[in-house]
Amino acid sequence: MSPPTARKQTPAAADPANGPTPLTRRTAARIVEHITSGGLPVGTRLVERSLAEQLKVSRSPVRQALRLLADDGVVAAAERGGYTVALTGQALTSAAPAGPADDDTEETYLRIAADRLAGELPDRITENTLARRYHLTPGQLAHTLRRIAVEGWIERLPGYGWEFQPMLTSMEAYEDSYRFRLTIEPSAVLEPGFHLDREAVEAVRAEQQRLVDGEIRDIGNARLYDLNSRFHEVIMACSHNSFFIDALRRVDRLRRLIEYRRSLQRDRAAVRCAEHVEIADLLLSGRREEASARLREHLSTVGDEKTRRDT
Repeated sequence: MSPPTARKQTPAAADPANGPTPLTRRTAARIVEHITSGGLPVGTRLVERSLAEQLKVSRSPVRQALRLLADDGVVAAAERGGYTVALTGQALTSAAPAGPADDDTEETYLRIAADRLAGELPDRITENTLARRYHLTPGQLAHTLRRIAVEGWIERLPGYGWEFQPMLTSMEAYEDSYRFRLTIEPSAVLEPGFHLDREAVEAVRAEQQRLVDGEIRDIGNARLYDLNSRFHEVIMACSHNSFFIDALRRVDRLRRLIEYRRSLQRDRAAVRCAEHVEIADLLLSGRREEASARLREHLSTVGDEKTRRDT
């Protein structure tokens, strides 16, 4: 299928909100290590295809990493395209961009999610209880609670303590959520008031393409859920049907915790992200009926995969 022409692309090396993606930074760090360990002199040509083969990633993240390194002066644009080594030794070490930062609270965040899903945490809880149970510093506790509150599964109580919000906890309810989405999402694409927000769809398409190109192997389940749910919510927003839009947002919030446990193996998840790209291309080409049918097929398949009792 040929993608639509004249598409405005989001800069590949960067997440619009957070700068270079973790995969871009990690690949850049490995390219710097390649230059250092190989003793490559200034002027050595860096071949994108060779680097991709050596680092065992696709060419897209290598291209993004080289752009990042060029911005920092580590490599330089070659006259006939591509890049060459621009720095070596201490100058290279000083100028190289930092690798992806490790979030020290990620493991704790996922433990809280798992404990809440397992019914091991009460509906109402104090900060002192959370700090003692998970051995958190005040800064780590504040960061974790802020993240959970933004995601909508806990709220601060007036005056003291926190209250967890309702979430899906059973497989029956989880299966119901996919049947509900099969009802509303394909229909929303065919709504009379549907108007494509081209810029927003292009942005989420670019996010999904980066996942397909390799970033999916470098992020956690929570981040993957956010990217995938945002793709579906952006398409739903184009329907301009406030009931459909609100319903999907509520379902996404309710199913968040159980999704962390039902996340697909990365190879299978990459296939589903590629389907997102295909659906976006159909919408950007004005082929709404085909996009609706493809969306229905996508939801049916991923729903079957995630609700199997033996996964």
